[in-house]
Amino acid sequence: MNNKTRTAWLFLAPMLIVLLLVALWPLGRTIWFSFTDANINNLDAAKFIGFENYFGEYGLFANPNYTDGFWSSDWGTAIVNTLKFSVVSVTIETLMGLGVAMLLNQEFKGRAWVRAAVLVPWAIPTIVSAKMWGWMLHDQFGVINQWLVDWGLLAEKLAWTADPDFALWTVVTVDVWKTTPFMALLILAALQTLPKDCYEAAKVDGVHPLRVFWKVTLPLIKPALMVAVIFRLLDALRVFDLIYVLTSNNNSTISMSGFVRREMVDNGYMGYGSAASTALFLIIGLCTVAYIKLGRMKMAED
Repeated sequence: MNNKTRTAWLFLAPMLIVLLLVALWPLGRTIWFSFTDANINNLDAAKFIGFENYFGEYGLFANPNYTDGFWSSDWGTAIVNTLKFSVVSVTIETLMGLGVAMLLNQEFKGRAWVRAAVLVPWAIPTIVSAKMWGWMLHDQFGVINQWLVDWGLLAEKLAWTADPDFALWTVVTVDVWKTTPFMALLILAALQTLPKDCYEAAKVDGVHPLRVFWKVTLPLIKPALMVAVIFRLLDALRVFDLIYVLTSNNNSTISMSGFVRREMVDNGYMGYGSAASTALFLIIGLCTVAYIKLGRMKMAED
């Protein structure tokens, strides 16, 4: 080991020690609990039960029943809800964030003020924005229902966060409102680094702006776009606070993190909840690896 390598490890050592204490130890303890019958009242007396929490009679993946093509157990519902939320919200936020970033990248009077205003929804804490939207969407006193009825768009007021037909998509809408500025900020940072000579040459040659976007802008910002999407995807897959504040323990919207919280805190099943937490960790890891692999394959083809 040469001096540079030793110096690098020396500088990394404090960070690795802290990471070991605050991340790896709790993760390892959670994985251990997932193989036990630990209850919130008997953590010290927990017994090893192997994979019972995963594949036992009442385990997470025990004899899944399927209804209309979806896994109908509570854990299966949580997985489906989380994937629906993640895919739809991240897709919309990426497209809208790209549009907002392209707009903010243009030169116009008051651009700095507009950029600051766009970031306001993202700057508001999630709990605060969820409570705010919860009141606005209230089925009796909410201003949104009142506006829609007054404008003739609705015949009667709707329970947006309680009706199973609307609850999940209402949460997606609120998340899009809050997190689109985050995507726009990351994409705007990438746009600011693009070389100007490419656009000047395209303008001189009379290339259509749409062609410039597809052939020049999009390929150049693709790496930054992938980073933005993966950051947002990781955040969406572990969503809890927004869904819990807006819809509480509603089964039509419960996420994987919400399921873990319900089993550990409400029911006190530490072993079963730890198994769900471990499964969540693995699902997020698999989704991340799959996305990175597909992104690299696509970039290699291009």
